[in-house]
Amino acid sequence: MNIFTFKDEEQFVQTGANLISALLHTNPRAKLGLATGSTPIGLYNKLIEMNRQGLVSFAQTTTYNLDEYVGLPENHPESYRAFMNEKLFNHVDINIENTHVPNGNAADPEEECRNYDNMLEQFGPVDLQLLGLGHNGHIGFNEPGESLNGGTHVVELQEKTRNANARFFPSLDDVPTHAITMGVATILKARQILLLVRGEDKAEAVKRALKGPITTDCPASLLQCHPNVVVLLDQGAGSLLV
Repeated sequence: MNIFTFKDEEQFVQTGANLISALLHTNPRAKLGLATGSTPIGLYNKLIEMNRQGLVSFAQTTTYNLDEYVGLPENHPESYRAFMNEKLFNHVDINIENTHVPNGNAADPEEECRNYDNMLEQFGPVDLQLLGLGHNGHIGFNEPGESLNGGTHVVELQEKTRNANARFFPSLDDVPTHAITMGVATILKARQILLLVRGEDKAEAVKRALKGPITTDCPASLLQCHPNVVVLLDQGAGSLLV
C-alpha cells in the first residue's frame, strides 16, 4: 500500500489525475471503476481540464460506478447517474453507452444486482477502481457489520451514512434508505485501487482502514489485503497516521 499525504489541494487532485491519465495512455481501452461524493469532484474537474487540453482521452474507455441509491430515477438530481453525467461524462469525450451505473429504480433491484455482477464478470475486472471513504469506514455502500456481501447487492444505509449525505437533499427524510453497491469482493478484484480521502473528520476512519486490524467492522480495512493500492490524503485526513 502506497500512502501519500499532500499539503496542497492542487497536488492532491493532480496526482490522482496523473495516475488515471497514465493508465489511459498505456491502455486507452482501460476499464475504470468510478465513485461519487464530494471528494472526487476535484479529480474529475482536473480530468475534464486535461481532456480539453488533449492530454487524456476517454474515447475508448469503459466505466463502472460503485453504487446508486434505490428508488431514485436516473434523472433525479441526486442520483449518482446524474452526478456522473454532470461532474464528468458530459464534459469529456467518452461514449455515454460505455458508462455504467447500477439502476437504482429497477423494478427488481435484486435482479439488477445479478445483472451488474454478470456484466462485471464478463467484461471486468476493472483496471483501476476509484474509492472514497465513509466516516464509518465504508467503501462503496458496504456498511460495517458482522459480515460483508462479496457481490453487488442491496444494502440498508446506516443512519450515520444517511446523515452524512443529508446535505445533498432537502431533508433527512428525503435521503434514500437503501442503495445498490458493488460488494467488497468485487472491489478487491480491481487490478489497482486509488483511495482518495480529504478532511480531518475522516482521520479516525483512515487510521482504522490503513493501520487497524482487518475487520468487517471497518470494511475499508480489507484494502490492506490488496496488492496494489494507492492512497492519497490531505493533511487533515492523514493527521492520525504515524
